[in-house]
Amino acid sequence: MSALVAVVLAAGKSTRMKSSVPKVLHPIFGRPMIEYVLDAARGAGVDRIVVVVGHKANEVQSSLSHHSDVEFALQSDQKGTGHAVMMCREHLDDHDGSVLVLAGDTPLLKSSSLEGLLRVQADERAACVIGTADTEANFGLGRIVRDDSGNFLRIVEQKDASPEEQQITEINTGCFAFDCRKLLQSLTKLSTDNEQGEYYLTDCPAIMKADGDPVVASMQFDIAEAIGVNTRSQLATVRQAIHTASLESRMRDGVTILDPTQVSIDPRARIESDTTIHPFVVIDGPVGIGENCEIGPHSVLRGSVQIPAETSLAAYSHLQVEPSDEV
Repeated sequence: MSALVAVVLAAGKSTRMKSSVPKVLHPIFGRPMIEYVLDAARGAGVDRIVVVVGHKANEVQSSLSHHSDVEFALQSDQKGTGHAVMMCREHLDDHDGSVLVLAGDTPLLKSSSLEGLLRVQADERAACVIGTADTEANFGLGRIVRDDSGNFLRIVEQKDASPEEQQITEINTGCFAFDCRKLLQSLTKLSTDNEQGEYYLTDCPAIMKADGDPVVASMQFDIAEAIGVNTRSQLATVRQAIHTASLESRMRDGVTILDPTQVSIDPRARIESDTTIHPFVVIDGPVGIGENCEIGPHSVLRGSVQIPAETSLAAYSHLQVEPSDEV
């Protein structure tokens, strides 16, 4: 099997976040949101990741520089998603396999959904598989237009959609699986003849289809994982979703959390079975807690704190170990 590459779009600003911090670097449990996207890509089998940077490129590159599988492509002028992928040409010229194109602001992406895209691509021998989702809250999202037989025709953006097309509830998630050679060919045919005057990546599937290449739209995603984080409110919603999933996993693994609505537990923490977590506990960072411990109410554990098995912490305990304090 040939190597698998992911292109992750991360050149945008934080306009709606009202922030000087690049959007993809806003943290969720101490990690930039883009790292969750990188994790999902790796979980789907990606070997190389090309991150497209633009706004405050140096900050994004510095934040991700410790990832050995990440390369960077610079989009100095933001001229659309198609233009962003054009900036990756030198990274893709020698690649003959599949390319996933993902958005860096979608931290709820699941590896299983990306694997689904790749399976469909292999089964259908498709030049492109468009990941779709269904939602009534479709305003501002690209619609999937199909023919009378249900075959994909094109993606139409909100500002370019007719009144009938605006009623379509199947939307483009912004996640694609492309054949790399077909992708590079289609990029050369993009134009800016649209309302935004930009190069739309979403025009590439229609170009491929016009060239006689198979293109499939496949509903592999739920809408929650597909929606990007553009506001502080959405950031909080995503954090809560990640937290809830993490707590449920811990409880399945034998940890007692007396009131899951009244704790904050970092997904990076390691908590062994038969440990009990009381309400109002905060666990922040890669904390380690052994088996059969009891963490009293209102306790705060931060950093690299390690709690041995059979330990009982009194209420209001506060323990913190910074990396510089580690032996």
